[in-house]
Amino acid sequence: MSAVTITSFLHEDTSTYTHVLTDTASGCTAIIDPVLDFDQKSGRTATVAADRVLEHIRNQGLILQYVLETHAHADHLSSADYIRRQSGARVVIGKPIVQVQETFRKIFNEDERFQADGHQFDLLLGEGDELALGNSLIRVMNTPGHTPACISYAVNGTDVFVGDTLFMPDVGTARCDFPGGDAGTLYDSIQRLLALGDEVVLHLCHDYPPTDRPMSSRCTVAVQKAANIHVRTGISRDEFIQLRSRRDATLDMPRLILPSLQVNIRAGAFPEPEANGVAYLKLPLNLL
Repeated sequence: MSAVTITSFLHEDTSTYTHVLTDTASGCTAIIDPVLDFDQKSGRTATVAADRVLEHIRNQGLILQYVLETHAHADHLSSADYIRRQSGARVVIGKPIVQVQETFRKIFNEDERFQADGHQFDLLLGEGDELALGNSLIRVMNTPGHTPACISYAVNGTDVFVGDTLFMPDVGTARCDFPGGDAGTLYDSIQRLLALGDEVVLHLCHDYPPTDRPMSSRCTVAVQKAANIHVRTGISRDEFIQLRSRRDATLDMPRLILPSLQVNIRAGAFPEPEANGVAYLKLPLNLL
């Protein structure tokens, strides 16, 4: 297998890492979990973060092939559709996105213009599916629990992009109280990741340091097994379920969950404009 280069960009407003994965020999490239800038107070969007990533790709002379989404995020808006329109890259997500789309189609009372069939994305992938990136190979692992549609992307047996499934060891794991989430399922998914080999590097979508340590976007399996506060070696499935359930009961809804999901179930596109030419996001009252 070819070597890969991974460059990670931090979106400070949402503490999100967007990763640029490049097959070194060919220059073929994928972007994982890109962010669309969004000012909630004004309802304005911007593409500063996405343009920074695209500029890096252009400056390096790379060949952008894919935008890989680990799941439909609830804490930031995706810029996948913008990047697709700018570059022709194909947008990829897990097949169970249709389940998430159907759930939030009902929550947002979408009309017939929104179809919960995954067609908004270019490729829907499942367990064991593979994508060639130049001489490198990306293999899909189903890792549900945070959401039903979470997938991880394993590259050449050395690196895995895990989305929100795991955070840095002093932060722990993803929450499981969103629609379709399940703590036992998340535990099982994490055990699959921790069985990949101690030297495998896990690339994270977020970091929320509880102390003054520097932000970080990656961690080895060995360190997660030794130190993760929720799933280190010795913590049983039942213990994790109890811990995660107690923790989730104390958490507020993510700041951007309502705007994010309306955009992200559309692969980063906005809802269809209304008669006045303006696209609107809904705010369901007393529902979540």
